[in-house]
Amino acid sequence: MTYDLLQTIHGPADLKALSVEQLKDLAQDIRNAICDQVSRTGGHLAPNLGVVELTLAMHYVFDFGPEQGEGEDATGGDRLLFDVGHQCYPHKLITGRLPMLGKLRTAEGMAGFPEPRESAFDLFSVGHAGTAISTAVGMARGDQFAGRADRKCVTLIGDASIVNGVALEGLNNAGTLKRQFLVVLNDNGMSIAKPQGAMAGYFDRVRVSHTYTGFKERSRKILDRMPGGHALGEFYHRSTDAFKAMLASEHLFEHFGLVCVGPVDGHDLDKLIPMLQEIKDIDRPVLLHAKTVKGKGFDFSTGDPTTFHSPKPFTVNGCRVDVKSSGRSFTAAYADAMIGLMEQDESIVAVTAAMPDGTGLTKVGERFPERMIDTGICESHAMDMCAGMAKAAKDNPKGVKPFFAVYSTFAQRAVDQVFQEVALQGLPVRVCMDRAGFVGGDGAVHHGFMDIAMLRALPGVVQLAPYDEETLKLGLRFMADYEDGATFIRYPRDNVPAHGGGHAPAPAFELGQAHCVRAAKNDAPDVAILAYGMMVNTALAALPALDQQGYDVSVYDARFAMPVDLGLIETLVKRGTPIITIEDHTLDGGFGSIVLDACQSRGLSTQGIRRMAMPKQWFYQDSRANQLAAAGLTPEHVARNVRELLDQQLPDAHPASHAVETDPARLPK
Repeated sequence: MTYDLLQTIHGPADLKALSVEQLKDLAQDIRNAICDQVSRTGGHLAPNLGVVELTLAMHYVFDFGPEQGEGEDATGGDRLLFDVGHQCYPHKLITGRLPMLGKLRTAEGMAGFPEPRESAFDLFSVGHAGTAISTAVGMARGDQFAGRADRKCVTLIGDASIVNGVALEGLNNAGTLKRQFLVVLNDNGMSIAKPQGAMAGYFDRVRVSHTYTGFKERSRKILDRMPGGHALGEFYHRSTDAFKAMLASEHLFEHFGLVCVGPVDGHDLDKLIPMLQEIKDIDRPVLLHAKTVKGKGFDFSTGDPTTFHSPKPFTVNGCRVDVKSSGRSFTAAYADAMIGLMEQDESIVAVTAAMPDGTGLTKVGERFPERMIDTGICESHAMDMCAGMAKAAKDNPKGVKPFFAVYSTFAQRAVDQVFQEVALQGLPVRVCMDRAGFVGGDGAVHHGFMDIAMLRALPGVVQLAPYDEETLKLGLRFMADYEDGATFIRYPRDNVPAHGGGHAPAPAFELGQAHCVRAAKNDAPDVAILAYGMMVNTALAALPALDQQGYDVSVYDARFAMPVDLGLIETLVKRGTPIITIEDHTLDGGFGSIVLDACQSRGLSTQGIRRMAMPKQWFYQDSRANQLAAAGLTPEHVARNVRELLDQQLPDAHPASHAVETDPARLPK
């Protein structure tokens, strides 16, 4: 597929040379390019399709990018900051990155989120909601302190993100700015799924109210009431009637000290561009409320924007769209396991923070609509709400057991609540962390690489991990029955492994007890591998090569990081059995670190222990398999580490000895 007009755009300067009518043709080119690529590789589709005209209009009016030249001849310098960032594809194509689109979300291609390593037009790597207003306020203040308040500052945020606590904190402070500052509210009536909460209802009312006409008199009163509003009088008199009519005197965010404009049609370039041109020079904070359609441009994406928020590769066959299936995921297995638990136990309630589809709870909500709660994009609130439910159940026989399903990377946003309201109180909140470890194409902004480390310091917290669907069910069953404190289970963005015939059933989880999944032939194995979570499968996959070479290896499913199986560790060390720990978590503070600490607490030698984990470095977008390989976490690396460890332990038996390398960044690749 060719995109003739888009191929002529190498930067915003090329865009500004087009007429508004040509911009409309360019918008269709951008949509076609994005849909064509995402259909082949997967990626964020509907969010990007919905902001094409908004992005074009902003780049057409403002002068974003690094400042070039000096004095009156200078160009660039305006700031554009994205919230979340999964709606940045049009921005990237406008700023000269069409050649990178063909390798979207790979190491050689375009990242799926803003990425400063790619281009100076991207100011922050962002993948978490609610942050852009605060960082934009910081940049606006920084420029002002530097005497460069002439550098315009614009942030694009969605209606679901703007209710996030951090976003509201940013708005609260933005209202105190005494300079230009523009918040563009992209209101598509959607988060990843349908937005939840009172604010979503408020936006629904705003969209259907008398927003386009009849505000002239009241809009004038707004300017009079605002701090510094009289300074806007001259601007008001020279503004068009259309702009005056768009000033919204009853908009919620007016009370934050912002001039609120809209809602305006976010796809109407004929109105958007003049509106932005009028707003551009207001020397006070402004919020432009733009109504858009998520997935605009294709019937299948507007008809099902949740499915096509971030789809896998797909093909369009007439009126039917077939999304590529890649096997049964841990997320799907979790959904079915939760339904099974909730059928057995009517006290279980499932909670999500705006991610019902991504965490599998959409299916749970269809089965138990009254027992699935979506709080919207507010992980901190969701965690505290779960604490409240758990507290209420303490003295109530009809109390509930909250299970909070959240991505590992988003659980980070509620650490303070885990500390204060959950762990300190000893409450049995159950947290299910999807996307633990490497996440593939979403890259550094979404890896779940530090959940063990950030939770292990909290007294009474239990951390566990499954390695297949059976152990996932057993782990969740343990959590449902455990009442002595908070429990956290982690599982990856991957498919559950399909075990062949003869696979022995796993026993129930017992607190702090590992399980031997492959015993060595002898009572004293050459080496014991303690694998945590998904890495059990990696360890098992290394055994055929090791067996063929005559190594006698035991593999343990560690099951628990906290509390770790002290008895097993002590037995292995006292027998002189070398140990390899392996986990898809950062080396610092992870499962292997806990094993070393356990040895120290018992006065045991750590000389024979080698840790395999994610090295302390950033891993950017690529396939999950490539990320694991780059981190030295494949079956081949396991086998090589076994050989090297034994060469060091038994140099006479293995003449080609090597020094033990404990830095994962230097593991043999």
